[in-house]
Amino acid sequence: MEKTATHSAHSAAPSFSAHYSEDDHHLQSKMNSLRTVDTLRVGATGLALLMSLTLLPPLWPEHFNIRPTVSLVIGSVFIIVSCVASLCCSKISSLRNKTTLHTGASFAAPLVGLVASLISVIFFYAANASDTVDTFTSWTCRWRDIPMGQQPHWGTLCQQSYAGLYLAILLIPVTAAGLGLAGWQGRLERYVEGYAGASKKSPALS
Repeated sequence: MEKTATHSAHSAAPSFSAHYSEDDHHLQSKMNSLRTVDTLRVGATGLALLMSLTLLPPLWPEHFNIRPTVSLVIGSVFIIVSCVASLCCSKISSLRNKTTLHTGASFAAPLVGLVASLISVIFFYAANASDTVDTFTSWTCRWRDIPMGQQPHWGTLCQQSYAGLYLAILLIPVTAAGLGLAGWQGRLERYVEGYAGASKKSPALS
């Protein structure tokens, strides 16, 4: 008795249409691995999205136009857009069945996130190291020990600024992990597709 790889790997490799024997434990094992890697990749993308959404609101400057802060905000926006696009391609069946689009989005989201995070963090530290020009972070942290009964609360603004920076730093390993998982998933998909195609051409197991 045969069943299609489309049904077995619906959540991880919906484009496969080759038939294989239900006794082919090797292929089933690879498909289970593929589903696991796909779940981990989607989880990493979702985590990056949540971290970017958390990073964005506290860092939007109300009365400052400081480039390091703006770089973190812009980097966060890029990550949000790429993660949303990747999750849509992973979860919307009509998009996921377009293999090229799905694969491209799987790689693009963590790659864009990694590059945006690195640029934001490097630019932040480079600009914040200046001894002559104050940044949003250096200015608010300079006055953080002064108690304020009304806005601006310097201590809170200083903490929010550093919290945003630390989130941007944490996004680097998260997006790097997502990129690695996307590569692993791509290799598994190619292997399963090739193996299933070869099984279809060979005589069915009795």
